This record gives sequence, structure tokens and C-alpha cells, in this order.
Amino acid sequence: MRSLLTALALAAAPLLVPLSAPAAELAPLAPVIVTDWKAVYGEIEPKDDVPARARIGGTLVALTVTENDQVTAGQEIGHIVDQKLNYQLSSFDAQLKALNAQLTNAQAELKRGEELKARGVSTVQQLDQLQTQVDVLTNQIAATTAQRQVVVQQSDEGRVLAPISGKILTVPVAKGSVITPGETVAMVAGGGFFLRLAVPERHAPFLEQGATIQIETPEGATTGTLAKIYPLIQGGRVTADVEVRDLPDRFVGARVLVKLPVGKRQALMVPEAALITRLGLDYVTVAEDGGEVLRTVVPGSHDEIDGTKMVEILSGLEPGDRVVVAEK
Repeated sequence: MRSLLTALALAAAPLLVPLSAPAAELAPLAPVIVTDWKAVYGEIEPKDDVPARARIGGTLVALTVTENDQVTAGQEIGHIVDQKLNYQLSSFDAQLKALNAQLTNAQAELKRGEELKARGVSTVQQLDQLQTQVDVLTNQIAATTAQRQVVVQQSDEGRVLAPISGKILTVPVAKGSVITPGETVAMVAGGGFFLRLAVPERHAPFLEQGATIQIETPEGATTGTLAKIYPLIQGGRVTADVEVRDLPDRFVGARVLVKLPVGKRQALMVPEAALITRLGLDYVTVAEDGGEVLRTVVPGSHDEIDGTKMVEILSGLEPGDRVVVAEK
């Protein structure tokens, strides 16, 4: 028991040791401002998530895309046919043939009436009646042609078009399905991708728009920008969006580890190179009057300041201490 207490006392006391390698003495320690980070998960979401909808009802006779296909805005991805529209077109075509035949006959009657009027056989009233009949038939043909164009436009709207350029996420229908107007044929994601976070509301006061965010993606560590903070809290969480350059979009909805800055505090930081580990204990070399000593310290979080890897010292050092780092 006595030997154990002696060993603990020796471990806790400063040790006077010579350095075997050249050393560099740092400026006296002073507290620095460090950022506290909160680790949360964000989901990869598209900026635009727009459904490609059917504009008319009918039967889906063609479907040219499937999940994960790339499409461009305006590209035809499906075709819907309503057989009733074809019947209406046939009806209007028959009406136009009949009206054109009547118009041809009315124009011939008008020409004969003008000849009779010139010879004094017909009256002006009879000629006006013939002219009116020609005008009525002409207007009927114009009205029927316009109605036919409406049906042609409806038939053309059977083409299902991609609303934006992007990736097909889901196709909830199959070829041969009966489609109603407004029904979703495919969901298109485009406009780029971002991370959507759900942050506990206790951290909401510390979130700042434009803050730098640390992100761990499958391709490696990167940074992003807190682009938007939503004011509505749901389920005790605040929703926020993070802009990330070259965010992987292979899997929409994938979860990515994100570190948010949720506060700042003062801490004593020393370079990682100054930390010495021996027999499970951590030491830092400190310059004192008459030499250098090893002090037992308790390290904390690691961070990078001005390109130098630093470690926080929770106990064992005080402001003003002169840390010595062995040169390699």
C-alpha cells in the first residue's frame, strides 16, 4: 500500500528531466477563444423537389424513365392517351367538312345573286340574305376550328414533361396505368443539393447564419456554410440548411455527420507536439527557473488553430506557464 501511494505521488509531482532533443520555448500561455461543437446528423436533400404531373386523364401508354435517370427540363418522360379526345377530333373534322361544303354552295349562290342583281332580276334584299348566309357559315367554320384546336391542345398535353433538370427519384406509376389529371408520374430532384439539419432547440440561440460548419462525408472531411435557419420549432428541434460545395448526391436522404458551432469559451491550448505520454499519463514540458520540468496534465478536446494542431489542457497548467516543445 505504501509503495502504491509513493508511485502516485511521484506521478503527480513535477519531474525534472533533461531533454534529449533540441527544444523550442513557446510564448507564455494565455487563454484563447475556442468554439464548442455539437455533433448532429444532416440529411442530403435536393434544393428543388418537383413532381412531373399528368395534365390530362387517360391511359399511360409510354414511360421512358426510371429511378436515378438524369433528365432535362422539358424532356418527355411519358405519354398519356385519352381515347375520347380522338373521337372528338373525328367529330369536329366531320363538322368542318359539312360546313365547308355548305360554304362552297353559299358562295356559289352569292355569285349567281350578284349576276342577277347586275341584270336587274334580283333585289338588294335577296343579295344581302345570301351574303349573310356566307358570313354565318364562315364564322361557324372559324368557331369549329377553334374548338378543334382546344381538343388538339388537350391531346398534346398528354405528353408528360420533366419540370426541371435533375435526377428521377421515384416513379410511382407503371406503363398501362390509368392516370387522373394532376397525378404524379415521376418525382424530379434538381437545382443542386444541401444538408438539412434538425438541431435540438437548446442550441438554437447559438446558431448563426453564415457560420462555418464541419462535415464528415464518405469522401472525407469538408466544410459548409449555415445558409438558412427556419423560425418554426417542431418536436423540440430547429430546422437548418447547410450549403456544401461538391456534396455527394448519389443517395438522396443519406445521413451525414455534421459539427455545429454552438458556443465559444476560453481555454488553455498547447500544440499536440508538446504532449508527452508515458505509462498512461500525459505530460507537458514547462520551462521554470533553473531548468525544465514535466508536469502531469489532463488533455481535453483537439482543435486546429492557424493551421497548427492544438490540444486543450483541462488541468496541470496555468496562464503564464512557458511550454517547451521538443524540435523534431
